[in-house]
Amino acid sequence: MHSFLLFAAAHAAPLKPLAAAEIFPLLFILILAGFLGYEVIGRVSPTLHTPLMAATNAISGISLVGSLVAAGGPYSGTSHLLGMIAVCAASINVVGGFMITDRMLRMFRQKPPRPAEGRPPAVTKAEGT
Repeated sequence: MHSFLLFAAAHAAPLKPLAAAEIFPLLFILILAGFLGYEVIGRVSPTLHTPLMAATNAISGISLVGSLVAAGGPYSGTSHLLGMIAVCAASINVVGGFMITDRMLRMFRQKPPRPAEGRPPAVTKAEGT
């Protein structure tokens, strides 16, 4: 663990705060990616939303595995704490994604026809015997 701290300290020294000239292109890319993602997702037909949700659940599962590695690895206490927070957040994301996917799949299921109001439901031959 001591060697890890020395390694981190040696490589953290060259890092410097970003200047405004370096931040603006990064912010521009972030904002452009946000608008592009919104437009792409907005144009997906409803029949493709379920496979798209399944793919994002798979990506969330990958981030869950990464956060488990961070939480259980031989790292500092801060890494364990941040890893546990990441595990909780990724778990919520995966479970929520599966709940939404299940809800979307239920929309495509056909509901059994309801009997007309005022009349008793018809008795089938199998039920009458």
